[in-house]
Amino acid sequence: MPNDKKLVDYLKWVTNDLHQTRQRLREAESAKQEPIAIVGMSCRLPGGIRSPEDLWQLLDDGRDGISAFPTDRGWNLDILSGEGGGSSATAEGGFVDAASFDAGFFGISPREAVAMDPQQRLLLETSWEALERAGIAPVSLRGTRTGVFVGTSGVDYINAVLNSREDIEGHGSTGLAASILSGRLSYTFGLEGPALTVDTACSSSLVSLHLAAHALRSGECSLALAGGVTVMSTPMSFAGFTRQGGLAANGRCKAFSDDADGTGWSEGVGILVVERLSDARRNGHEILAVVRGSAVNQDGASNGLMAPNGPSQQRVIQQALASAGLSPSDVDAVEAHGTGTTLGDPIEAQALLAAYGQDRDPERPLLLGSVKSNLGHTQAAAGAAGLIKMVLALRHGVLPKTLYADVPSSHVDWSSGAVELLAESELLAESREWPRADRPWRAGVSSFGISGTNAHVILEQAPLAEEPGEQDETEQDDNEQGDREPKAAPKAAPKLAPVIVPAVVPWLVSGKSEDALAAQREQITALTGLSPVDLGFSLATTRAHLEHRAVLLSEGDETVEVARGFAEDTAGKTAVLFSGQGAQRVGMGRELYGRFPVFAGALDAV
Repeated sequence: MPNDKKLVDYLKWVTNDLHQTRQRLREAESAKQEPIAIVGMSCRLPGGIRSPEDLWQLLDDGRDGISAFPTDRGWNLDILSGEGGGSSATAEGGFVDAASFDAGFFGISPREAVAMDPQQRLLLETSWEALERAGIAPVSLRGTRTGVFVGTSGVDYINAVLNSREDIEGHGSTGLAASILSGRLSYTFGLEGPALTVDTACSSSLVSLHLAAHALRSGECSLALAGGVTVMSTPMSFAGFTRQGGLAANGRCKAFSDDADGTGWSEGVGILVVERLSDARRNGHEILAVVRGSAVNQDGASNGLMAPNGPSQQRVIQQALASAGLSPSDVDAVEAHGTGTTLGDPIEAQALLAAYGQDRDPERPLLLGSVKSNLGHTQAAAGAAGLIKMVLALRHGVLPKTLYADVPSSHVDWSSGAVELLAESELLAESREWPRADRPWRAGVSSFGISGTNAHVILEQAPLAEEPGEQDETEQDDNEQGDREPKAAPKAAPKLAPVIVPAVVPWLVSGKSEDALAAQREQITALTGLSPVDLGFSLATTRAHLEHRAVLLSEGDETVEVARGFAEDTAGKTAVLFSGQGAQRVGMGRELYGRFPVFAGALDAV
C-alpha cells in the first residue's frame, strides 16, 4: 500500500507537470501568432494634414494635398523650372511644415535644433502625439521596454547643412545620422526597448511595422512606436527622377489610371503605437485596428535593380496571408503601392489579380485603391500613410475613392485571361461603403521599395470590447480539451448603481511654457461633442503634467479658469501632517513630544 500511494502521488505530479508544460507550449505558440493591436496614430502629411482626422477629411472630400514648391527652403526655383541640369519636370509636390519646431519642449537648444534633421523633429512631435492619442502619458514610459522602429529613405538635410554657412558646433554627428532618427526618440522619452532605423526606401515604414510586430511577439518589447518619415530638404529627388523620366508633369500620382504619366514626390511622417492584443485589452487601450499578419521579401536577381518584380510581390502577399492564417477571399480591399508609373502600376496590378483575384465570389470583388492619388508618394512614410488611411476606413466603414482613375489602365489585363476576373478586381474610382460580411472586415496594405524589398500587411477590424467576466481564449481552449473542471453556471449580474454625472468637472491642462499652456487651453475649450467627464479623466490620467498648469471648470456650455501656476520640482520635500486630535491613538502627540526634542520645540513655538 505505501508503494501504491507513492505511485499515485507521482502520477498526479507528472499529470500536473504535463498539463503545465502543455499550457506553456500553447501560450508560446499562441504568442508567436498573436495579433498586434494599433492603439494610437499620428501624422503630418501634405495638404496641411496634422492629424488622422485631417487625413480623413481630405479623403472624404476627394481632394489632394499637392501644392507648389516651397519658398522657404532655399531652393533655386529658376533652375528647377528651367530645361538644363537640375531642372524638374514638375513644379508641384506634396510638402509639410518642416520648419516649425518647439525645441525647448524636448530640452533641445536652439543651436542643436538647427543642426537636427527635420525628420528627427517631426518624429519627436508625432511620437509624443501618438502616445497621448493612445491614452499613454509619454513620461510614464521612461525606463520601460518600449521599442522604436522608424523607416527612412535617407537624410537629405546633410546637403542643406553642407551648403549653408551655419556653424553646427559638433551637433552634426547626432543631427545628421540616420541611426539617431530612432535613437533620439528612445533617448528623449527614456525608452529601453530595441531602437532601429530601417532604410528599404519606399517600403521602410511597413518593414518597420513588421519588425515591431516580431519584437512584440518575441517579448523583446512590451510596446512599440513604428512608422516612417521623409522630408525633402533639397530638390535633388525632383531633379534626379526628372532625368529618369519618372515624374508626373502635374506632380500628381494617377494610380492605375490610363492617364498615369509618372509619380509625384511628397513628404510626410506617420507613427503608430502598437502592442500585443492581449496587452491592449489588459491595459484598457482603445484598439483602432489589428495587424493580423505581415511579410517581407526581396526581388533578388530580377529584371533590374530598381524595377518592380511581379512574382516577388505575389509571393509576399501569399506569405502575409499565411502569416495571418487567412485565404485571399478573407480580404476585402487592398491599399496598393500605386505610384502612378507606367512600369510599376501594371506589374503591381497583375500581381494583385493573381494573388487576390482568383477564385473569388463575383459578388465580392477585391476593392483596390491608393492614397498616393491624394498625397503623392511620401516615400519612407508611404506605408504608414496607407496604414492610417485603411485604419480610418475600417473605423468609418467607408472605402475612399482613388482620384484621377476614371479610366483604368489599358496596360493591365484586368481579366487576366479569365472572363469573370474583370469583375473580380475593381478600382475604387468612387467612395463606397465597406461590403457587409459575417466576419471582421480586412484589408491588405502594400509597399515596394526601390531597393527591391517588398512588404505586405494584413489589417483587421478592431474586435468588439470584451464584456466583464468574459473568458479569455486560453480558458476556453482548456475547457474544450477537458483539462479543467466544468465551471459553475454564471451568477446573475448584480444591479448596477445609477451613474451620477457631476454638474461641474475640473479639467487639468499644462504646458512647457505660458504660450504652450494658452494654446492647450484654447485647443481644449474648442472641443465639442465630448463628454466633460471623459475629457477630464483623460486630461488627468493620460497626459504628461508639465510645469505650467491651469485648472478649468466645465459647467454646461461654460468653461472657467479657476487656478493657474508654475509647478516646481518637490522631489525630496516631504511634509507630514497630524490631525492634532490623536486620531490614530490616544497620547500619540504626547509620545512624540517626549521622544523628539525637535518636535517638542516646534510644538512649543506654536
